[in-house]
Amino acid sequence: MDRFRQARRKWLGEESEGPDASYQPLEGGSEGPDGEPIEHPAQQEFSWIDYLIFMLLGVAMLWAWNMFLAAAPYFQHRFASNEWLLRNFQSAELSVSTVGSFGSIIVLTKLQARASYPKRIIASLAINLIVFVFLAMSTRLFLGVSAGVYFAFLMTVVLGTSLAAALCQNGLFAYVSGFGREEYTQAIMIGQGIAGVLPCIAQIVSVLSVPERKAELGAPQESSTSAFAYFLTATVISTISLVAFVYLRSRHGSREHIRHALESDESGIGSESEDTKAVPLTRLLHKLSWLGGAVFLVYTITMMFPVFTGQIISVRDQVSAPRLFHPSSFIPLAFLFWNIGDLLGRLLPAIPALSLTAHPRILLILAISRLVFIPMYFLCNIGGKGAKIDSDAFYLLVVQVLFGISNGYVGSNCMMGFVEWVDVDEREAAGSFMSLCLVAGLTVGSFLSFLAAGS
Repeated sequence: MDRFRQARRKWLGEESEGPDASYQPLEGGSEGPDGEPIEHPAQQEFSWIDYLIFMLLGVAMLWAWNMFLAAAPYFQHRFASNEWLLRNFQSAELSVSTVGSFGSIIVLTKLQARASYPKRIIASLAINLIVFVFLAMSTRLFLGVSAGVYFAFLMTVVLGTSLAAALCQNGLFAYVSGFGREEYTQAIMIGQGIAGVLPCIAQIVSVLSVPERKAELGAPQESSTSAFAYFLTATVISTISLVAFVYLRSRHGSREHIRHALESDESGIGSESEDTKAVPLTRLLHKLSWLGGAVFLVYTITMMFPVFTGQIISVRDQVSAPRLFHPSSFIPLAFLFWNIGDLLGRLLPAIPALSLTAHPRILLILAISRLVFIPMYFLCNIGGKGAKIDSDAFYLLVVQVLFGISNGYVGSNCMMGFVEWVDVDEREAAGSFMSLCLVAGLTVGSFLSFLAAGS
């Protein structure tokens, strides 16, 4: 064990000898300033039911986000009469969403004392349910409103979903951290990956299942009928997730039972306890600086891909190409390939040999290296102006899939590994802190995406 500690301190840039070595955690636990191990409670027994419910909640967390991205062709049709909105609505979506989420996350993080994380999760699902109903109605009612009016409506519902995302991010990662099992955190990350895949599939199916009509004003065409069915599926996802979470809460009893479990040295569950510990952000920043920085950079760089993906079309001749390669279906197809890669990346840390949760510095290096994918988009057919590499396979399989894998792999390692670097009573606060870093990266990346939109 002493050799293990010395090797770890050497990797972290510390002195391997002497009582003055600064505090650093052990893999799978923590140690005090003098090297004594800090005992962690025994983990709660693994449950596949809990695992699947957390996966479903991960789906619900990012369903709205990915739905707005995959529905780009429909929104392009609605904004076809306004050139500025047509070119910038997606960057505006990203900015409004991430700024709303970031501001909400900051407030929620400061309110960690006396926080009721389950209530935050329930509130987020209820908000999404209401928003999706309004979106579905918008495909049937007021179809003649101007592009500016519909843009105002869209930004309003995007802001609503950003609040829901913040509540879910903050509540769910804090809640799951109390279980003390990385598998459940990975289930959430996998669910987020699935949330990227399913909306794209639903969008492609909805487009191909409706007879094609001639596009007007050169905008990609998407029927109101397919959009209605598409948005309606989101209400179903939110409803099922809400019922599943209520069931999960019933499985683990009341907050008195949870408090008793904690006092009995058993694994606690993130709860609505009135005595939730407030942990200074400076302490969390000190312990989680590498992981927090890595997850921040991962999602800052990732935010470039939605704008490029919404602009890149197939290199095939649009007149003779199969319908799948028309913009209304090719754009969701490109999102699908990216999200398939993202989902694969989220699955990789489940293989012990590929897990990097004990190596935060490597994760930071990998996060920075993802910048190489940005210039690769300029080799593709942006706006139909021609591609430097005249191949849809290069765009879909090399750029989209690999960029997605890198996002899922590095992001999942960061969000799974933070519990190894904090004390047990800091887990919930650490979960909120990592969510803050994640949303901060999304926010910064969303503003940088305007540069990509104007390229």
